[in-house]
Amino acid sequence: MPLRTQDFDYHLPEELIAARPLAERSASRMLVVHRQSGRIEHRMFRDFPEYLRPDDLLVLNDTKVIPARVFSDDGKIELLCLDRLSPVDWRCLVRPGKRMKPGRSLTVGGIQGTVVEVFENGDRLIQWDSHVDLNQHGHLALPHYMGREDELSDRDRYQTVYAREEGAIAAPTAGLHFTPEMLEKINHAFLTLHVGVGTFRPVSAELVSDHVMHSEKYAISAETTQRVNAASRVLAVGTTVTRVLEAIARQSATPSLRLPAGEHRGETDIFIHPPYDFRVLGGLLTNFHLPQSTLIMLVSAFAGQELVLEAYRQAVEERYRFYSYGDCMLLV
Repeated sequence: MPLRTQDFDYHLPEELIAARPLAERSASRMLVVHRQSGRIEHRMFRDFPEYLRPDDLLVLNDTKVIPARVFSDDGKIELLCLDRLSPVDWRCLVRPGKRMKPGRSLTVGGIQGTVVEVFENGDRLIQWDSHVDLNQHGHLALPHYMGREDELSDRDRYQTVYAREEGAIAAPTAGLHFTPEMLEKINHAFLTLHVGVGTFRPVSAELVSDHVMHSEKYAISAETTQRVNAASRVLAVGTTVTRVLEAIARQSATPSLRLPAGEHRGETDIFIHPPYDFRVLGGLLTNFHLPQSTLIMLVSAFAGQELVLEAYRQAVEERYRFYSYGDCMLLV
């Protein structure tokens, strides 16, 4: 029987949505799911290293969130910079879009931008007269469920401590719990996937198989590829890392290697949902995800739909904090 989107639904009291981070990054709670036995534990994130084996490799996403949300000087137009094609050419989501037809202009910080093209999906290509500084004029595009505008403190906390490759609109939130001190004690490597606006888009299709997945850019170095292939077990920090590793694994023609050797760059629109045969993943650290989202579907593919929904039920019962600034779940 085909899986339906509503099969991945659960009830979440609104007060459990974390609108702000805890004072300390590593102070989050951690729900641990043992996939083979079905056992569920309630721990703290600082206990995370206890679940690692000596030859494990932890893979993290080092993308850096940019303040991609921009308002015109008159406050009438909102832009979300999806991709900077050049210093003066942006692909944007524009609101209200009807007002911004080809040839229409707006100004940001006194710099004029003109709509050059409207893409099939409604995105706009904006060409600026000169460089617009996002750090000066932009805002972080915080998820709508936080119910607030971004604040100065979010520039630090809605960013992992190891973020370095600029380009994400949303944070790879499973990594927000780590401190430099914890990472120093763990065997780890990095890849990059720039988290895009598709992360926030709900699944509108009734059947899971009918959903069209968004595409995101990734990069993984030859060194990280080699270390992934050499590890006894690979644990991904977040669904973004999972998607990159599993997408590249699909390109491998050598059964003895998890990933084809060398550096890899490209885009992936891989949609992981039950049933799915994981080729790389041996463990997953992730935050709690929206009901009926592609992310809870990915987690369900890894640990089983019934077990994941039971874990979510317990998380609600135990009053865990949910979503981007919330607590986390470890699946081993």
